[in-house]
Amino acid sequence: MELPLVSPASCDSRSVIRFLAAKKNSAKDIHTELCQVYGEGCMSSGMVRRWVREFKNSRTDVHDEPRAGRPSDSYEIIAKVEAAMLEDRRVTVRKLCDLVPDISKTTIDKILREHLGYSKVCAILVPKMLTEDHKRQRVEAAQKFLDCHETDGEELLDSIVTGDETWVHYTTPETKEQSKQWKHTSSPKPLKFKKNTFCRETYGSVFWDRKGLLLCDFMRRGTTMNPDRYCEILKQLRRAIQNERRGMLTKGVRFHHDNARPHTAHKTTAFFEEFGWELVSHPPYSPNLASSDFHFLPELKKNLGGTQFQDDDELEEAVLGLLRGQAAEFFDSGFHKWVTECKNASNETGNMESPSAEVGASSAEMEDDLSSPQREEVPAEGRQPPLAQEEVPRPGDLDIPGPITRSRARRLEAQVSC
Repeated sequence: MELPLVSPASCDSRSVIRFLAAKKNSAKDIHTELCQVYGEGCMSSGMVRRWVREFKNSRTDVHDEPRAGRPSDSYEIIAKVEAAMLEDRRVTVRKLCDLVPDISKTTIDKILREHLGYSKVCAILVPKMLTEDHKRQRVEAAQKFLDCHETDGEELLDSIVTGDETWVHYTTPETKEQSKQWKHTSSPKPLKFKKNTFCRETYGSVFWDRKGLLLCDFMRRGTTMNPDRYCEILKQLRRAIQNERRGMLTKGVRFHHDNARPHTAHKTTAFFEEFGWELVSHPPYSPNLASSDFHFLPELKKNLGGTQFQDDDELEEAVLGLLRGQAAEFFDSGFHKWVTECKNASNETGNMESPSAEVGASSAEMEDDLSSPQREEVPAEGRQPPLAQEEVPRPGDLDIPGPITRSRARRLEAQVSC
C-alpha cells in the first residue's frame, strides 16, 4: 500500500510526537501511528521515547539546538576553499585542510567536486610544444585540404596516395588492453615481462590509398634511408599504381607524406615534378594530420602485439599477411578520419590536443626533431652553438650511414654545426 506521506522533515515528525504526547498517548502508540503514515524507517522507537520525554519536560522547540563543532559548507566557507585552491591549482586536499582548518578533509573534497564542479586531472601529453608559426601552418594546411575536399568531394580522396616508414620489432609486446583476462579471486595475477630494449627490428615503408595496400618495402641490413633509396621506392610505387590502379596515373595522383628529411630533399622533390604528382601539404609535428600515423600504423602494431619472429623473412611475411588481409573499409575509414582531424585542426588555436595526436610522431619525423638545429639543448663545454637555420645545408641531401637513430642524429647535428 502506498504511504500517504514519504520522507517527512524531522521537525514534522517531532511536531506529531508533541501533539500526540499532549493527548496522553504512549510512546509505543505514537511510534505505531508514525510508521503507518510515514513508513517504518521514519524514526526508531527509542528516538520516539526520547522526544516524548523531552516534551513532557516542558520542551516546546521541535528543531535541533545549536551545537558546537565544525561549520557547514556555507557560502563563506565555499568561497574560502575556492580562493585557496585558485592560488595553486596543484594543491592537495590535505594541504587545503591546513589552509582552511575550519572544515574537514571530506567536506573540502565535497565542496570542490559537488559545489564548485572541479576535478583534478593530469596534463595532456603532446608530442611537441608548437610555436605560433607551427600552429599557423597546421591551420592553413588543414583548411587547404578541407577546401579541396569541399570542391572535389570523393574524387579528392580517390586520387590520394599516402605512406610512411616505421620500425617493426622481432618481438612486439601486447598492449595493456590486449593482456586483460578473467581472473578468479583466488588465482594469481598474470604477469607481463618488460620488453628487451635491444630487440632486433626491421625498417619498412608502407604506401596505401583508400582502396587498399599498394606497396610494402623493407630495408635490407646495411642500407640506409636517404634520398636515393627513397626515390627507388617511389619508382616501385609508381609501377604498383600503374598495375593495381588502372587510370589513376592518367587522372593525376596527389601524394601525401610527412616532413622527414629524405622526403623533402632536392632529389625527391625533382622526382615528384618528373612524375607530375601533386603534393598534399603536411605541417611539421602533426601526426594527427597523417592517416598513416593515427590510423594505419597503430592498427598494424596492435595486430602484431604478442608476436615473436626469428628472422627477417618471417617478420616480413607476417606483416604483409596482416596488411593484405585488411578489409577495404579499413583503408577507406582512415581517409574519412583524416577529414575529421582536419576539421578539428582548422578550429584549434593551441597545441595538439586531439586524442589521435597521442599516438606520437612517426619515427622519421621524431628523428627530425632530435637532429633539428632548432632543438634547444644545453651546449656541452667547448661545443659551438648551432648555426642559424638559413646557414645550415639541407640535411636531407646528406648520406647518413644507416637508419637515423638517436645517437646518429646527435652526431649529425655536431657535424652540421661545425
